[in-house]
Amino acid sequence: MLYPIKFIPRLKERLWGGKELLASVKAGKGAKIDPSVAYGESWELSAVAGDESVVANGFLKKNNIEEIIEVYMGNLVGEKNYDRFGLTFPLLIKSLDCNDVLSVQVHPDDELAAERHDSYGKTEMWYVSGCKPGAALYVGFKNPSITREEYLQALNEDRLPEIMNRVEVKKGDVFYIPAGTIHALGKGCEVVEIQQTSDITYRVYDWNRVDDAGNPRELHTALAVDAIDFAKDGDSCHIKYQTEANKSVKMVDCDYFTTNIIALEGEKEFDYASLDSFVLYICTEGEAEVSMGEFTEKLSPYELVMIPAEADEVTLKGNATLLEVYIK
Repeated sequence: MLYPIKFIPRLKERLWGGKELLASVKAGKGAKIDPSVAYGESWELSAVAGDESVVANGFLKKNNIEEIIEVYMGNLVGEKNYDRFGLTFPLLIKSLDCNDVLSVQVHPDDELAAERHDSYGKTEMWYVSGCKPGAALYVGFKNPSITREEYLQALNEDRLPEIMNRVEVKKGDVFYIPAGTIHALGKGCEVVEIQQTSDITYRVYDWNRVDDAGNPRELHTALAVDAIDFAKDGDSCHIKYQTEANKSVKMVDCDYFTTNIIALEGEKEFDYASLDSFVLYICTEGEAEVSMGEFTEKLSPYELVMIPAEADEVTLKGNATLLEVYIK
């Protein structure tokens, strides 16, 4: 029988990252940490080539995600997911510490990504796990009727942020970002990002930043213009929901993933017997114990555990906020 599986986080240095949040919460959890490095991302679960997650606990320890899918197939990920994705785990889960504003970017959809990169596209969502006062992000355009020509003119005149939808955020805010939606996370945001397994990003604007050598980062203006959905307004990306104690409340439900939120208070059993999918629990606040049969794992903030698809029942215990992620 399988068990709740944890993975070693993979920390990524980023120009816009910080030196405190991710380094502190990942200390002692298998990640190699350099206190002088600005870490912007922690990849909690990844099947991206060259960055495959490695199991941190139990008898599968030191095996990577592809290796355990190859052995346990549908028992681990679900029969339909295995038929659809094979040995590739279909989701990439990240924690982000935005110590500065990120570049304005867009991701291609499945069709364009397959044509150009032999890859999946990237639809994603953000859960704001924390933020500083006044923190904001950019998502979509202010005017949903903007034309390709108006966008290019604003870009050439260095005023792209003026035509984008800027939203001040608070802890618990959720944004759904379908492929083709122009977006940028802002300074002071701490975010859990759930997305398709893809690392394809078209950077269109970088706030005129340069690196230590005085060079600007590469932009992908020509590639991006054909990927952008100009009709996508930012307001429709902001998801509204209301938590309820010990209930699984739906936030995002799309072809690529379903993400719910659980406000755990005490102890609650969840039945997954009819769900043909793995389940991920991502802790964003508090502490929780996750029990499957005879096996129990503890979760603290910015930790993830995978429940194999073969599990019928899972018991959660503690006081915590958890994201529950699966593919229907």
